[in-house]
Amino acid sequence: QVQLVESGGGLVQAGGSLRLSCRASGISVSSAAMGWYRQAPGKQREFVAQITTGTTNYADSVKGRFTISRDNAKNTVDLQMNSLKAEDTAVYYCNAMILSGVLTPYWGQGTQVTVSS
Repeated sequence: QVQLVESGGGLVQAGGSLRLSCRASGISVSSAAMGWYRQAPGKQREFVAQITTGTTNYADSVKGRFTISRDNAKNTVDLQMNSLKAEDTAVYYCNAMILSGVLTPYWGQGTQVTVSS
């Protein structure tokens, strides 16, 4: 059974930093496409960042400010968020895309990030 558990959210002032962590069980983060998405109130869930075996990708809105990384030994995926802006306020979700016949998405429960201006 795949389980993703996020942690690290909270309240921070604009310009500050937060580090989110996603702990995975039932899968190996080294062999899955792992990502972060976010959903602000009244908006659709949107892509933030993804890390695969060889590449990282970022939404234009977070490039240069956010960094996604993976710790294979701990089986975690982190999102370092710097220079936070009020518009980064959202619930952040960890995502795993696993290919087992078909490509199946798995989601964590989400962690709230609030940036005060």
